[in-house]
Amino acid sequence: MNEVVVGLHRISHALRKLGLNGLASLCVLANRLVFGCYLGSGARIGKRVSLAYGGLGIIVHDKAVIGDDVRIGAHVVIGGRSKMRDVPVIGDRVVIAAGAKVLGPIHIGDEAVIGANAVVVADVEARTVVAGVPARVIKREIDIRRYHDGLPLAGPTPETTPETARLRKAS
Repeated sequence: MNEVVVGLHRISHALRKLGLNGLASLCVLANRLVFGCYLGSGARIGKRVSLAYGGLGIIVHDKAVIGDDVRIGAHVVIGGRSKMRDVPVIGDRVVIAAGAKVLGPIHIGDEAVIGANAVVVADVEARTVVAGVPARVIKREIDIRRYHDGLPLAGPTPETTPETARLRKAS
């Protein structure tokens, strides 16, 4: 089901880029009604992003950027804050646990882990675990493979990939 949700988003994103905003909105609405999630058509979502339980309760702001190999739990909000224009940029291989809120003009570093129900309103360094309300650092210099399923067990990965750098420049 995850592939359908993300696939509908990709269609919506492509339609928006073509200037077909009405059709893009219909795809967003279909995702919202059928799967119970809101993925703004302007959001840039990387490759192999996994949405828990078919995206149940997930909200992603229209301007958000999400890197590759990101795992997003149920009922996660990635969005803006009042009176602030920018929204989060999520790096590659990040794990965002169920119920977390990632809000405002912040950057989540590559291979970071955000704990369940955390409220993140400040930047998170790469390879760091944060939790709590507001989120604070619990652990540094982690091995993401202990938290993120589906990653190869070969050597360390770079802190920033060219894809993440490209997405950040474009936002």
